Amino acid sequence: MAAMVRAAGPLAAVLLCLLLVAFPLCAGHTNLKSPQDIEVYAVNTNFTLRWNYTGDGTNVTFSAQYQCFDDLQTNEPEWRELSGCQNVSHTECDFSSAITAYYDMHHVRIRAERREDKSPWSSIFEMIPYEIAQIGPPEIALQSINGDIKIKVSPPEANQVRKMWLNPLLFKYNVVIWENSSNVEEVRTQKILPIDVIDGLAPETTYCLKVQATVPLDYQEGLFSPIHCIKTTRKVNDLLCPTHVRVFALNMKFYLLWNNHYKEHVNYTVQYLTGFLKNLYDDYSSKWQKAMNEYNKSCLSKDIKVDPLVTNEIGPPDVNVDISDVLLHVKITPPGGPENEIMSDLYDLSYQILYWKNSSYNEEVKMKETKQTIATISDLTPSTLYCVKVQAFSRAYNKSSDFSKEECVGTPGGKSLPLILLATFVAALIAVLIVASLVIFFLYQAYNKIKYMFFPSCRTPLNIEGFGGQLFSSPYVPTAEEPVEMCYIIESSIAEEVNQIDFKENRHFKHSSRDSGNYSYDDNTSQSKGSEETLGKDIL
Repeated sequence: MAAMVRAAGPLAAVLLCLLLVAFPLCAGHTNLKSPQDIEVYAVNTNFTLRWNYTGDGTNVTFSAQYQCFDDLQTNEPEWRELSGCQNVSHTECDFSSAITAYYDMHHVRIRAERREDKSPWSSIFEMIPYEIAQIGPPEIALQSINGDIKIKVSPPEANQVRKMWLNPLLFKYNVVIWENSSNVEEVRTQKILPIDVIDGLAPETTYCLKVQATVPLDYQEGLFSPIHCIKTTRKVNDLLCPTHVRVFALNMKFYLLWNNHYKEHVNYTVQYLTGFLKNLYDDYSSKWQKAMNEYNKSCLSKDIKVDPLVTNEIGPPDVNVDISDVLLHVKITPPGGPENEIMSDLYDLSYQILYWKNSSYNEEVKMKETKQTIATISDLTPSTLYCVKVQAFSRAYNKSSDFSKEECVGTPGGKSLPLILLATFVAALIAVLIVASLVIFFLYQAYNKIKYMFFPSCRTPLNIEGFGGQLFSSPYVPTAEEPVEMCYIIESSIAEEVNQIDFKENRHFKHSSRDSGNYSYDDNTSQSKGSEETLGKDIL
C-alpha cells in the first residue's frame, strides 16, 4: 500500500485516505459519538452511572472522569479517572468506591473508546451525592404476640461502615399492612416506632407488610423494605386487663383514665416510660418505671403516647376589670392561676379581649389582642355599662381556651377627660399664684423691718445739729461725733446787719424752745448763754 502511494503521488494519497474511511488514519478524524443522557442513580452510598449510546457499539468501551470541588479549594480541581468506570462495555457502571465526599459538588463526564480512537467527552453531569441519594430500605423483624404483631426496625445502612445518613434518630417509619388473602379488602398505613406493636388485627390471620424510612426534616422518602408476612395468634381476653386507656389534661394537670371490666375491687399499677427511649433502636421493655411484682398480675394494657404540650388543653383565664375616668383597665391572670405561670412561657400565650356595651340594643362587640396580662381600653362612653371577657390562645400549638366569665363595670357620667384635666390644671395654677403672692408679701415686710432697724432713713433736725451737742443717743447704733460745719465771717456792713438779724431771730427761737420745755436742760442753759455771748463778741 505504501508503494502505491509513492507511485501515485500526493493526489492518490488523498483519494486513498477518503476511501479508507473505516481506518482513522486521516489526521484528527473519528467515527465515535459521545455518550448522551448521563445520569447517576444513588441509594445510600451506592452510586451507579448510566448513559445512552446511539453510535456503532461494535468493540466500543467507555471510560469516565470526575472532579471534586472542595469548599476550601480555590483552583479548579484536575480531572481524575472514575474508579469502577474505566473501559466498561455496558452503558452503566458502579463507582461507589470512588465517592467519599458526600456533601461536595462533583462533575462527571464520559467518552466512548475503540482501540486508539476516542470520542469527544460528553456533557458534564453535576451532582452533590447527598442531595440525589435515596434512602435505602430498612430491615425488619416480626413476632406474633397475643393476636398482635411486634415489629422491630433496623435503620438503613445499619450494617455498613460507610454511611450517607449519619444520624439514624432522624428516621421516621411508615408501615403498610394488609391481609394476605385472595380478596385484599383493606390496606392500612400508619406510623410506627423502631420497636412497636401493631394491634387491632384479626386473630389467626396472615398479614403482609412493608416498611419505609423517611426524613421529614429534609422531605425525603426512602424505598420500601421487602414484603414480610406473618400469621397472628389467638387473643386471650383477660378481664383484669384495662382497656381504652386515655389521658385528659387541663392546665398541665394530667389524668389517666381506663375502662375496668372486672366487677370486683382491683388495684391498678401505672407504669411510665420516657418517650425518647422509644425512638431508640434498643429494647426498652426493662426501663418502665414503677413495675409491679412478678406475682398476681394481669396483662398489661396497650401503652399510649402522651406529648404533654399537645395533649394538654388550655383553660380559660381569670379576668378583673376596673374603671378610672373613662379608661377601662383589664387585668388577666393566665390559665391555671398564679401558681401555674409556666403555662404562659410554654405556650407563648396571647389574649383576645372582647368588650361591648351592656344595653338592650345589639351593640357591636369590639376586640383587642395583647400578649401582656394588663391592658387598657380607651374611647369609652360616659355613664355606660361595659362587659368584658377574655380568651387565651397559642399560635405555636394551634390551641385556644374557652372564654372567661363576663365581667361588667360602669363608666362615670357627665364628665369627660379633657374637662377634668383642664379644671385640674386651672386649680393648680391658681393655688401656685396664691402661694407665690403670700411668700412675696411676707418677704417684702421682713425686708422693710430689717432695713428700718439697721438702716434708718430719718436725720437729726438742723436746729439741733448747730449746738454741737447730742441730745439723743440711739440704743441701736454707737455714739459718733457729728461733723462740724466750717463757717466763714464776711466783714461787711451788709453781712453784719444780716447776721445781727439772724442772731436775734435765732436767740428768740432758742428762748422760745427753752420755755417750751421740749429740749431744755439745766446743764445746757449756761452753755447756751456762753455761746451767745461768744457769738456776739465775734460778730462785734
